[in-house]
Amino acid sequence: MPFMSKIVWLMMIATSLVSAADWKPLFNGKNLDGWEVLGDGIWLATSDGVLTGQRNPYKSMPKPFPQTEAEFKNWLNVQSWLYTKEEFEEYDFQIDYWLRYSGNSGISLHDKSRAESAITNPVNYRKTPSKVAYEIQINNLFPDPHPTGSIYGFVDAKTGVQKDNEWNHLEIEVRKAMIRVKLNGQLVAEHAPDPARPTSGPIGIQLHDQYSVSMYRNIKVRPFGK
Repeated sequence: MPFMSKIVWLMMIATSLVSAADWKPLFNGKNLDGWEVLGDGIWLATSDGVLTGQRNPYKSMPKPFPQTEAEFKNWLNVQSWLYTKEEFEEYDFQIDYWLRYSGNSGISLHDKSRAESAITNPVNYRKTPSKVAYEIQINNLFPDPHPTGSIYGFVDAKTGVQKDNEWNHLEIEVRKAMIRVKLNGQLVAEHAPDPARPTSGPIGIQLHDQYSVSMYRNIKVRPFGK
């Protein structure tokens, strides 16, 4: 190999190693160190290092059973969230996810409230993470018009990219000037941040309702500009 070609090759390897080293795992594959559970979600690590989230509707069902549709929906739509204890400002985030059929989840960004209005009965929808900060939608055939990758309340994502009922890879770029979302390597949504909303905060993972079941792996963050 010519001398100059060898130098270029070594520089490419070094750059690749530095880039990989910049990523920080947020989930250690064993327990919830570095995270806090909000609400009654059941969050566990499987033996192969996958983060699982689910609810126990049999335990949470009120007695007597809700008598009206409104009472049932109030119980059904109470959320649970898992939040990082650490807060972030500008960063890249990546996660692999799997949802049950007709499942719904989301990733919250910069939510200083830590979903306090989403885990109550009834939910205060005016102050959920998507209203006071940002939520990136995850949707596996759930009857909701916002597809996976949507920046909820700002822009809907490009469709036809998600592999329904399978593992998918989500990447989120959070900057002062722009939020960008990639799904399975394709850019599906981008929108400028709202100047009235927080510019830093934790990262959250949602269990949308009482029948939620979801799995996550390869959860990593890479701070920008540090």
